[in-house]
Amino acid sequence: MNLVAIVGRPNVGKSTLFNRLVGMRQAIVDETAGVTRDRHYGKCEWCGREFSVVDTGGFTVNSEDIFEEEIRKQVMIAIEESDLILFMVEVDTGITDFDDEIARILRRSKKPVLTVVNKVDSGEKIYGTYEFNALGLGEPYSISSATGSGTGELLDAICALLPRERDGEDIESGLPRFAIVGKPNVGKSSLTNALLGEERNIVTPLAGTTRDSITSHYNKFGHEFLLVDTAGVRRKNRVREDLEFYSVMRSIRTIENSDVCILMVDATSGLEAQDMAIFNLIARNRKGCVIVVNKWDLVPDKSANTMKEYTEAIKARIAPFTDIPIIFTSVINKQRILDVLNAATTVYANYSRKISTSELNDVMLPEIENYPPPAWKGKYIKIKYITQLPTAFPSFAFFCNLPQYIRDPYKRFLENKLRSHFDFTGCTMQIFLRKK
Repeated sequence: MNLVAIVGRPNVGKSTLFNRLVGMRQAIVDETAGVTRDRHYGKCEWCGREFSVVDTGGFTVNSEDIFEEEIRKQVMIAIEESDLILFMVEVDTGITDFDDEIARILRRSKKPVLTVVNKVDSGEKIYGTYEFNALGLGEPYSISSATGSGTGELLDAICALLPRERDGEDIESGLPRFAIVGKPNVGKSSLTNALLGEERNIVTPLAGTTRDSITSHYNKFGHEFLLVDTAGVRRKNRVREDLEFYSVMRSIRTIENSDVCILMVDATSGLEAQDMAIFNLIARNRKGCVIVVNKWDLVPDKSANTMKEYTEAIKARIAPFTDIPIIFTSVINKQRILDVLNAATTVYANYSRKISTSELNDVMLPEIENYPPPAWKGKYIKIKYITQLPTAFPSFAFFCNLPQYIRDPYKRFLENKLRSHFDFTGCTMQIFLRKK
């Protein structure tokens, strides 16, 4: 998936634009310069195109502030990793020395750049945008990220400039892509090596040995797919060095470009907050998921019920999306690693399953008739028919007379009934209600 980076000096409104593009108040916004210390990731959809957006901290040079020095380094990495850069400036201040410095770096980067002039919230201010042509980065776009004025034209330009698909390795031969993800040092590279039967990736006891995503072609035991071992995703406050920030960005992109994510968890520490953050990223991207609890041999005092209790504890944490295979392994001892492959292959089959409209209606309409949507303000809701949408992940449209009155509990009922009749284990599901 394409990646768009928003860069600029402090306090020009980068986080406000980011929040508007991703449709939620995800980044903290304040009039104080330099509030954004790290990066925020989100997804934006416009006219059927979807892309990721990264909001960077304000770019400064020759500053004595250690935070600003780190922000500058990480903005440079965001520029290197992105497919398109939005360079934000402010109409009221005109071109500053900082803007000139950033423009010089962007011209050298050879990446597509759109100059975005922010805070153009009145007709007279439009004339102030023409001076930004002097930056040498093309015709500037006038917007007000606070009110949304001009963002439609900006999004049209972004979609026109973004490439239709990533480079060839991401679409290689149509094979399913299985990504092994997790915190650093949970055994991702060891699992890859055990599956491939060779020392494909470097393994050390040190966290963070794998710095990049490594793709391998797997064709054994009746399974064929692309296996991607990613660098560990760790908490942002632990991302200290440039190389590690680069690894986090590559891991996020790997999740976006995969079909099934094998989330590895350390059995000795359990499902921690960072594991949940990665799980939520997988669920948000609508990918298939298998949870692998590694280092099971190191868990002390196991009894007959330990595995069952551990499974229930994990399901309680990941609720309501609990229909996921959970496998307990010891990669070092090669214990149950083929079960991981079998589970990932089954989840991929569920992920790509297509159900005919006639079969869906034959199964679901009697269920809906037995338990119709609750009436709302005296209005009765009638679901007429159901069809599966042509998306990469399982999604279904329910056509009815009053879709606006169907609430989330009933949508969960519909999802549970679909899961009970058709096997969608390991897959997120999306239900849309449409006017008939």
